[in-house]
Amino acid sequence: ARMTLELPDDLRREIVDHARSGAPEEVVGVLAGRRGDPSRVDRVYRATNVANCPEVRYEIEPTAELELLERIDGAGFDVVGFYHSHPHGPLEPSDTDARLAAWPDHSYVIVSLAAEPAIGSWRWRGDRFEAEPVRIG
Repeated sequence: ARMTLELPDDLRREIVDHARSGAPEEVVGVLAGRRGDPSRVDRVYRATNVANCPEVRYEIEPTAELELLERIDGAGFDVVGFYHSHPHGPLEPSDTDARLAAWPDHSYVIVSLAAEPAIGSWRWRGDRFEAEPVRIG
C-alpha cells in the first residue's frame, strides 16, 4: 500500500517560494509534523544548502542539521522528511538524491521549477524511492 503525504496549502506555497528565491541553486529544508500513514506536515524548516555544487545537489551542514532536528523534537514534532528543489530539472528524484537519502520511511519532497512549479513526494524505502500521493489541504 502506498503512503500518503498531507501538505497544507500554505506550507506548499512556502516551499515553492523558498525554491523560487533560491534558484538557480537548489534549496533544502526539513518537514516536521506527524510521521506515519498518512504523514502530515505541520511546519517547514528552511536550511542552507552547503553543497559544493549547489546548482545540482543539496547538502545540509551536519551541525546545522542536528540543531534543526533538536528544534523539531523540542517543538513536539516528528521529522516527516526533507524537501529540496530541482530549479531546471525533472520532478523525479535523481540518482544523486538516491545516493544521499539516509532516512528510511521518510518523505522526500521535490519542487520542480522547470515549467510551472510542481511538487511531488517519494518515500525512501532504504534501497529505492516509492512515489507517494501528496494531498494538499
